[in-house]
Amino acid sequence: MRLALRFALSASVFLITLLLIVKIKLEDVWDQYGVSNYIAHSWKNTFQHGPVQNIPTFDGEASHKVVIMAKTEKENTDWVAENLPDWQAAIYTVNPSPNTTDTTLTTPMNKGRESMAYLSYVIDNYANLPSTLVFLHSHRSGFFSAWHTDTPLHDNVDALRSLQIPFVQKNGYVNLRCNWNPGCLEAHRHNAHVTPEVWKDVFAGTSKEEKAQLDTNGQAPTLVGAACCAQFAVSKDQVLARPLSDYERFREWIIDTEKSDAKSGRVLEFLWHVIFGKDAVYCPAEEKCYCDVYGHC
Repeated sequence: MRLALRFALSASVFLITLLLIVKIKLEDVWDQYGVSNYIAHSWKNTFQHGPVQNIPTFDGEASHKVVIMAKTEKENTDWVAENLPDWQAAIYTVNPSPNTTDTTLTTPMNKGRESMAYLSYVIDNYANLPSTLVFLHSHRSGFFSAWHTDTPLHDNVDALRSLQIPFVQKNGYVNLRCNWNPGCLEAHRHNAHVTPEVWKDVFAGTSKEEKAQLDTNGQAPTLVGAACCAQFAVSKDQVLARPLSDYERFREWIIDTEKSDAKSGRVLEFLWHVIFGKDAVYCPAEEKCYCDVYGHC
């Protein structure tokens, strides 16, 4: 009888612990994927995170703003021209085939995920940049594929139509994801991809070497945080705050590092905010971010 009771108690404790773990994981995924907003807005086709404030909009021509992205040859990015006609588009094919046309933008190699295309655009156009540069992934939307796009329907078209370009110009760098999960939560700031050693390796030989962010002993930051996932906007002035040689150095690091395509890209994913002038931990309050970046206050 005692043995049966012990077994029942042990099984109960195990089951309760398992349910708690599942509950915590589901809550994390619910937050990360913005499930509540997605469900609430699934019957609409607009980004509505709250009342839109009277924030000035940007009425410049397409020559003043550009969308930059990387794509594989099979991916369809026609949605950019069809839905964002007031933007230039610089779309790089990372895996060109013998059938790729001469007019197609390509990267020096297929490594570093989107970062190779991002850096290639800056390097190739450093002397003639538009006022606003937006770096995006090639997928427009999708609950699973584009969950990191921080609009209720995870739609990059909604994001760019709501983007407050005057704030981009004022702030220099803007992460298009305001949700702290993942990347900005306290547990995520001990970044497994950007260790102090990786930090020093990436910035070695650049104009600043990020000396302002080293501690009193000259050590690189142990905490690095920014909302994921390498979709952001930058002003021309912020890009030009670094010399061309810095961007060439960053691209050389991707090419030369022993890290894989995915891992080298992940390193840059958590360093873009630093490259463009922000502190090692750059995590604006979510509510303020939605207001500043998208005008939804």
